[in-house]
Amino acid sequence: MAPRGECLKTALVLSGGGSLGAVQVGMLQALSRIALPVHMVVGASVGALNGAFFAANPTVDGVEQLAGLWRGLRRNDVFPLTLLAGLKALLSGRDHLIEPRALQAIVRRALGVRRIEHARIPLHIVAADVLGGEEVLLSSGDLGDALRASTAIPVVFPSVQWGGHRLIDGSVCSNTPIASAVRLGARRIIVLPTGMSCALKEPPRNMAALALHVLSLLGMRQLDRDILHYASQARITVVPPLCPLAVSAFDFSHTSWLIEQARRQCADWVSAGGLSQTGPLDVPLAHRDHAGAVAPHGMGHSASGRLA
Repeated sequence: MAPRGECLKTALVLSGGGSLGAVQVGMLQALSRIALPVHMVVGASVGALNGAFFAANPTVDGVEQLAGLWRGLRRNDVFPLTLLAGLKALLSGRDHLIEPRALQAIVRRALGVRRIEHARIPLHIVAADVLGGEEVLLSSGDLGDALRASTAIPVVFPSVQWGGHRLIDGSVCSNTPIASAVRLGARRIIVLPTGMSCALKEPPRNMAALALHVLSLLGMRQLDRDILHYASQARITVVPPLCPLAVSAFDFSHTSWLIEQARRQCADWVSAGGLSQTGPLDVPLAHRDHAGAVAPHGMGHSASGRLA
């Protein structure tokens, strides 16, 4: 990885996507094993969390520690949604359902740095202003608070006070912050999307699961538009996500499987010259034919990295 002092050139951009952030971990496992220069890391939502761990320790061992964190996560660590929590929120009149204390404690224990600017690779975290919806780029300050802001799904988690802003999930304004990377001087951008649950047979019924699904839909639509818009300003390569995928972004019971599938697919894609590719993926957001969907205990995945 490139040292901090070199001219900013290549950005690793990580998108949001709930539990599908495990896919990015597998991608990082594959990419950390090659001589890939990275001059900055830019992330939103769960991509900010994964990006922060990578920027703090951009090594094979560092990514394996991140994978260990993911393998130990359970849904209640991230979304401790209960009837009691819902009743408390209703009776107290607060603007969110749950407090992110469990996940916050896990992340603070595992992170090797406390401040954004202390990461080994320059790190930039994207959050959204709750009043105007504009992007707020966090490049210094308390790392734990920044991650809490960038992952604050509206209604589910509380907004976070940061300077003169009240901040919420970065996916609201920029799920895949390519624009931020360009403004920061990147001329080569490698995007690590989480993908989305494109092969579900019906919409999620849980409130938090539906919110994650909708944010993923918006983000994937925005991704292709941004690639076309910024193609003249930077060389943009997108690492293919798993697709078709029948795992919900709210489901944390398959993280080990997602990591391994993504690692294998990304390694095959790199070996086939994937990093030389540019342009949008044009990924279908929903598959009406569910045969061949990527899912545990069932179907395979595209070893070539090409999307169905």
